[in-house]
Amino acid sequence: MTLPRQRGLTEQAATTAIDTACRLLRLPSIRNEFAEIADRAAKDQMTYRGFLAELLMAECDDRARRRSERRIKAAGFPREKSLRTFDFEANPNIDPATVNTLASCEWIKKGQPLCLIGDSGTGQSHMLIALGTEAAMKGYRVRYTLATKLVNELVEAADGKQLNKTIARYGRVDLLCIDELGYMELDRHGAELLFQVLTEREEKNSVAIASNESFGGWTKTFTDPRLCAAIVDRLTFNGTIIETGTDSYRLASTRARAEHAEAG
Repeated sequence: MTLPRQRGLTEQAATTAIDTACRLLRLPSIRNEFAEIADRAAKDQMTYRGFLAELLMAECDDRARRRSERRIKAAGFPREKSLRTFDFEANPNIDPATVNTLASCEWIKKGQPLCLIGDSGTGQSHMLIALGTEAAMKGYRVRYTLATKLVNELVEAADGKQLNKTIARYGRVDLLCIDELGYMELDRHGAELLFQVLTEREEKNSVAIASNESFGGWTKTFTDPRLCAAIVDRLTFNGTIIETGTDSYRLASTRARAEHAEAG
């Protein structure tokens, strides 16, 4: 389709032409915002170049936002969590400076691992999802999964002779977030399959895990001592370990609200 090029278009005709052109060129943000930006440009007496720059930057910013949203959705997080909403005062075990450094995502760029270890309610899952979200927002490909779900998927893939394909898929993402590692015992076959995923990613792409068990207790999850030691090695070599503690601030917060309600 060719748009007619005429001089002296009326305002209405110009608006229609811009709308049509934006649809053809797939510029939704400019189509939605050009009228407001044009009014502001006239009021501020912007140059033509300045007006054009405003339009193009609006499109670029919106495209970046949409890409970020797609990456966050593709990661498969079960709920929204952010670093902004994490209560560092309620859990002094977690150092804000360390977390801010992790939020820069340099560790992902270097393919280093991250372990968040602590009892339920101490924030390890919140931190895992929040840091994964930060990574997605910065352009990294992220995938979140529960440990048991990942192992079940690997077992099914092995049974269906799709194991190599599945391991390769998990190997390609920049950051693999594995939550609730240590909640359930894994049989040797499942543990070996998980080990293959970790080996595929070793020193190439990052793995971040959240666990309610200290490393000493992982023998209850990985019953083979040698395999357990190898998995711990894969998840800690050149990595960061954050111990979130044993006191559930989530439980403490619930109690505090209940006491406040009773006092009221």
